[in-house]
Amino acid sequence: MPEKPDLALATFKSTRNIDFHTVEVLGKRTLDFRISHKFGEFSSGAYNLYGIDGPANIRLGLEYSYDGRLMVGIGRSSYQKQFDGFIKYRLLRQTESNKMPVSVTLFTSAYYTSMKDPNRTATGIDKYEFASSRMSYVHQIIVGRKFTPSFSLQLAPVMVHYNLVDEFTDLNDMYLIAVAGRIKVSKRIAFTAEYAYNVKEYSKKKTYYNPLGVGFDIETGGHVFQVHVTNSFGITDNQFYPFTTTSWSDNGIRLGFNISRVFTI
Repeated sequence: MPEKPDLALATFKSTRNIDFHTVEVLGKRTLDFRISHKFGEFSSGAYNLYGIDGPANIRLGLEYSYDGRLMVGIGRSSYQKQFDGFIKYRLLRQTESNKMPVSVTLFTSAYYTSMKDPNRTATGIDKYEFASSRMSYVHQIIVGRKFTPSFSLQLAPVMVHYNLVDEFTDLNDMYLIAVAGRIKVSKRIAFTAEYAYNVKEYSKKKTYYNPLGVGFDIETGGHVFQVHVTNSFGITDNQFYPFTTTSWSDNGIRLGFNISRVFTI
């Protein structure tokens, strides 16, 4: 009987690095309750306590895997009153022997905004007249490797599609290359960073920036607590990848955190 391959474990400690999804999938029969929160911009100044007073964005999510390979999740974000759902599948798993040198995870998601058109009263037109106009989608192929017990890196081509865009000159499809890394500095603490590069300009009238975040993970038993600073306000992939409106250069960054509580059921 062939021996079971010696799989590389904990390439990343969580299914998220900061905002970006990682190659990780929940273990067998594992439920993850997640709280993600972002404050306002540092540039709002002392009166707003450098963004602590808001405006804020929060997402609550439930995610589950039965077999440790296929994972599903749902969530609700306060920004744009958005509901989301995703499927994540671990296609390949890195082995310690390097017979399989990388891990590969497939990710696809759908998003539905339930907000009202803020300009409907003024224009008399509801841009969300059709339910399909509220939908957007994200697809990724995430390739990662645990190079050492302390250092992991991943790369992901990303496609974002919006059924409805704000300007007729805007593109419905957006393409990015996302990179994320983790450096373990102690048994329970790791430094994290992530960045996504927009491959092609998709809006001629608005300026968007590439999302960049840095942070650290703190592991506390069944919890993973992540604290980070990023220039993106959105928490879900369809928000932070294409529509980050502030940059690090003008202090348009904000404090955020994620709390993950895992249950075996």
